[in-house]
Amino acid sequence: MYQRDTEMLFPVRVAPFLRDLRGRDWRRLVDRASRAKEASLDQLAFCLMMVRLASCLTCHTDSYRAMRGCTICAIQAVRRFRGEDAELAASFERAKAEVALHLGTVGGLETVSGRKGVEVAHER
Repeated sequence: MYQRDTEMLFPVRVAPFLRDLRGRDWRRLVDRASRAKEASLDQLAFCLMMVRLASCLTCHTDSYRAMRGCTICAIQAVRRFRGEDAELAASFERAKAEVALHLGTVGGLETVSGRKGVEVAHER
């Protein structure tokens, strides 16, 4: 990417810049994601929610959004959202359920002990 503030998907480091853009419920949600442990379910769900809200999957290196950077793009996406904070909180909870489901079945494989102490992966 050309811009130092541009990443492939929404970076959690941008979340604190979004905190004061909406009401109390939004601030709580941003604080929850910002304070969570790295790669925790809350952080991953917040990222997924923001990827969808900011349309990160359609961003590419020479797009106007990428040239401006993730911080400005995310701020603009949150400001443009015309729903209520409760809708964003519901979107976060849906994303959290999706991430939890995915992490529980990632690749559909689990590791179990096989013969002679060798670890063997098999489908659930």
